[in-house]
Amino acid sequence: MPENDLFARDNAQLRPLADRMRPATLDEFIGQTHLLAAGKPLRKAIESGRLHSMIFWGPPGTGKTTLARLLAGRSGYAFETLSAVLSGVKDIRAAVDRAHERRTAEARGTVLFIDEVHRFNKSQQDAFLPHVEDGTLLFVGATTENPSFELNNALLSRARVYVLKSLPADALQGLLQRALADDVRGLGEHGLRIGERALTLLAEAADGDARRALNLLEIAADLAEDGMIDDGVVAEIVAGQVRRFDKGGEAFYDQISALHKAVRGSSPDGALYWLCRMLDGGCDPLYVARRVVRMASEDIGNADPRALEVALNAWQVQQRLGSPEGELAIAQAVVYLACAAKSNAVYVAFNQAMEVARKSGSLEVPVHLRNAPTRLMKELGYGKAYRYAHDEPGAYAAGERYLPDELGELQLYVPVERGLEIQIGEKLARLRDLDRKARGEGG
Repeated sequence: MPENDLFARDNAQLRPLADRMRPATLDEFIGQTHLLAAGKPLRKAIESGRLHSMIFWGPPGTGKTTLARLLAGRSGYAFETLSAVLSGVKDIRAAVDRAHERRTAEARGTVLFIDEVHRFNKSQQDAFLPHVEDGTLLFVGATTENPSFELNNALLSRARVYVLKSLPADALQGLLQRALADDVRGLGEHGLRIGERALTLLAEAADGDARRALNLLEIAADLAEDGMIDDGVVAEIVAGQVRRFDKGGEAFYDQISALHKAVRGSSPDGALYWLCRMLDGGCDPLYVARRVVRMASEDIGNADPRALEVALNAWQVQQRLGSPEGELAIAQAVVYLACAAKSNAVYVAFNQAMEVARKSGSLEVPVHLRNAPTRLMKELGYGKAYRYAHDEPGAYAAGERYLPDELGELQLYVPVERGLEIQIGEKLARLRDLDRKARGEGG
């Protein structure tokens, strides 16, 4: 073998395994069959060469960059790449200039791939638009965040969004086996072997991320003794690995939403699962505790007032004891809330009352409800005719009004027929009946 070939081979081996194993053809691409299976729109667009600007949205390690490279190579386009984390408008302009020159001198199109495109601000995103419009650029963006939240409408309207999914464990196992067998790009020349259980553990630890799977395999290969990657080696390298949980990103809000909805839906098992997914992913337990307090008021309310006390106690335990004792208390609260009687009556009434307060303006407090600490206020009638409830039969001033006259008889709080609110509803019905009789309204 010529010396320069050996040098090139040595340089190639210095690249990370994940980069060396990057698919060179669509047939090597793993996963995303909903986009790339025969007859699917993206597959047909790539194979026909009729490309359009697009956004790849999905978790890390699902093939967004690779897919962009493949579509550029398949179509004969030049491939330009920028990272929104490191690049600015100046870099965008330079890439556009090169695309213009290429189009004029070579009659060749350019795929401009922007990684982490959601990190570009509005003006940076707008900088692409005229060049996408005139065909100078075929724009391909990659993002782990929801494009509808993070990208300009103008850019979204010019690009089709494709959603990439996490890779299943069996697909990752196949990728790892391919890397172990590949003599050129992978680790085949080292004659490594891996146990079935170790292979499963590596795929599970990768959590749907092909890049992470290959990185873990490369570390395991370095630690393997006598060419065997066994359970002990894998356990050592995956210790401390956490599941995907993008704090502040969409995965964060999706999982807290799932927890909240499992509690609301009276599913203790679902609630516990999502709680543990968040904790396993590194979420601050105090954040979860605060949200559980919210759930107690929003979804349980007066159907079981003890729920709020249980939630507050769990929050306090987490503050005082930390982990893991505090996390168990949060789990106890989550299970209690999931099993408790449900009512959103207070939540609904509060929102309606806020809406009335905003729309009705600064209505005056009825004179009989006003405080009268001075002689002048008393002379003006403040507090006059107010009926002190404790002096009335049953401690209830039947017929008394507590709202501004302009609002009339407004009923905001409507208890549900569950839990303690059954009794609350019955009491309020009796009191309304007393009001009608006291006002001579019949009934």
